[in-house]
Amino acid sequence: MRLGEAETPEGMRIYAIGDVHGCDTMLVDAHRAIADDLTSRPVKDHRIVHLGDYVDRGPASAAVIQRLADRVRSDPRTICLRGNHDTWLLDFLTDPHTNGRPWLTYGGAETMLSYGVNGASPNASARQLDRLSTRLSEQLPDADRSFLQACPLTTRFGDFFFCHAGIRPGVSLEEQAEDDLIWIREPFLSDRRDHGVVVVHGHTPVAQPDARVNRINIDTGAVFGGPMTVLALEGCAYRFLEIT
Repeated sequence: MRLGEAETPEGMRIYAIGDVHGCDTMLVDAHRAIADDLTSRPVKDHRIVHLGDYVDRGPASAAVIQRLADRVRSDPRTICLRGNHDTWLLDFLTDPHTNGRPWLTYGGAETMLSYGVNGASPNASARQLDRLSTRLSEQLPDADRSFLQACPLTTRFGDFFFCHAGIRPGVSLEEQAEDDLIWIREPFLSDRRDHGVVVVHGHTPVAQPDARVNRINIDTGAVFGGPMTVLALEGCAYRFLEIT
């Protein structure tokens, strides 16, 4: 199945939103752009798929999580997948030692600050990591934690398969490992074989949406100053909405 041949279910348009990373204002603008697009181009049915990495690096991770949790509860057409940074946050709550310092290095400190937890540092001692994990557990609303825990790793509509990072080439979709779905780069990014679906993913920042024969990458580095990209799929056609 190749891009240009792959189709959405009949009568359905699918919007996919790339990595958010605490950029709540851009997420609001992305949702507004989708609403405007639906008004100007009505369609029988639609879905909105968020590709994960809602937290870390940006200034408003807590606001992003709360916004998406509310949206999922109120709109069954909204789907939020889980990314590696979202998984890091959950892991920090239960095991702050294994990946705590890498998480704090790559944006976890900003997430903690958005929940009112100050003083997080990648140089924290083991005792400090325990204290930080406890404080975050106290500050993180149960609804936010439940939302992240409930986020699936994948979803599929027609010939399009959605996940955060990509898939392990040569492994069936049903047997993909969680670690690959949220972390993989190579050999997935350079692989040109037919996966049986077109994979829509984020995780690896690119300067502009990267549409290949077997995959579409829509992580355009919103948190690094790039746009937040919304992919619109309908039938065999695709187009991009860029939120700056």
